[in-house]
Amino acid sequence: MDPEPQTPICSAKGCRSAAAWVLAWNNPKLHTPERRKTWLACEEHREHLSQFLGVRGFLKDVVPFSEWESPEN
Repeated sequence: MDPEPQTPICSAKGCRSAAAWVLAWNNPKLHTPERRKTWLACEEHREHLSQFLGVRGFLKDVVPFSEWESPEN
């Protein structure tokens, strides 16, 4: 029997809510410019996580989870 698919959850510490957003980011000191790391966010934590990444200059894009397409590597 196959395990049930996992529901992607928010990346905020301690949050177990379903992800509604993908926050694409990179740290220019560690990653090449085209590299994208992702955090997932629920509605409640989207703004907080976006601000956390934004003030560091890491945030590149915020996309609804349903529309996210991972870049081909």
